[in-house]
Formats: sequence, C-alpha cells, structure tokens
Amino acid sequence: MNSLQSVVLALSLSYAVVGALLLVVLAYARVPWSAKALAVVVTSAFYLVSFIGVRGLLGWASVDQLPATFKLLQSRIVEPHALEGDPGAIYLWVEALDDTNRPSGIPRAYRIPYSDSLAEKTDKAASEVAAGHPQGGRAADFGNGEGGLIEAVREYITPSVVMEMSGGDPSPGAGSAATPHAGSEPSFTPLLPPRMPPKDAQ
Repeated sequence: MNSLQSVVLALSLSYAVVGALLLVVLAYARVPWSAKALAVVVTSAFYLVSFIGVRGLLGWASVDQLPATFKLLQSRIVEPHALEGDPGAIYLWVEALDDTNRPSGIPRAYRIPYSDSLAEKTDKAASEVAAGHPQGGRAADFGNGEGGLIEAVREYITPSVVMEMSGGDPSPGAGSAATPHAGSEPSFTPLLPPRMPPKDAQ
C-alpha cells in the first residue's frame, strides 16, 4: 500500500468514526426525529463533498520540501506576471533517491517559488534530460557559502560533474556539513549510477 492509499484509507476511517459517533449521540439525544434525520442526511452529504474535494486535490503539486536527493523527471517554469499578480513558480516532477542513489519509482510533483537563478538552473537541467542525459538533484545548495561541497557529497559527486554549485549555507561553521533548509534552492547534477555494495561484502 503506497502513501496515497494510506491517506485515502485514513480519511475514510476517520469519517466513518465521526459518522458512528453522530449516530450514538443521536440515539440518546432528546431531539425530534426530524432533526435527527436531517443531521444524518447532512452528514452523508458531506461525505460525498469531501470525497469529491479530495479527488480534486490529487493532481496538485506539493508545496512540501523536496527530497534530500532526487532524480529529475520533468519540469515546468511559470514566470511571474506582474499584471495578474502571479509571483510565478517552478514545478518539478521528481523521484526520491535512496542512500545508494536508486530511484524510489514513485514520482511526485513539487511547486517551488520562482527565482531567476533557479529558473536558469532548471532550464539547463531540463535541456539535459531532453537530450538523454538523466539529471539528479539535491534539495538545497550545501556547502560553506563559497560553493564548496560537503563531505557527504564530496565522496559521491566531484566538481568536474557538477553543472552549477554556487551559493550554500552562509551560516557560521564554514566547511562543516550543512542541512537543507526552507527557502534554499535545489541544485542539479548529472545522475550518477547506483552505488554498488563492496565486492567482499557477504
């Protein structure tokens, strides 16, 4: 059972519990039967409304933070439109990568606030994907504020394969490992093959 099925099941069970509680309350409440019947009808109608509403949300991009590492499948850049008051956005369709650089097989869409630098990086990465060169990404620019790479990434990605590695975490403690934080822009690199276990591992 995937995460979406779990959410749908949880919502269904929660609504069933609410309906059962309503029936218990109405069974012992001293109100006219017409009022009880109306409450049951209204509750049943809202089951239908909520079901339709949840189905309408399934295609919308998530505003949650991107996975720490991911494979870029597709992107769409929506530039700001001052006259319409649209701040713009960048949509990424990605698959999360595990510790061995293997994709999860579960694609998900994300919505990220627009910025010129991120739009340029995303356009370059999308062009590479279209040319048949798979692209990986990280949720944020890691480093020491001067474009340096953290140790965890240095063992896996070398500067020669990084398309663009600017920015980083300008906080104190330069050179130490940084963690992604809200508002940081993702960065893209050529997708490396899955990491294989050591040959002598049993």
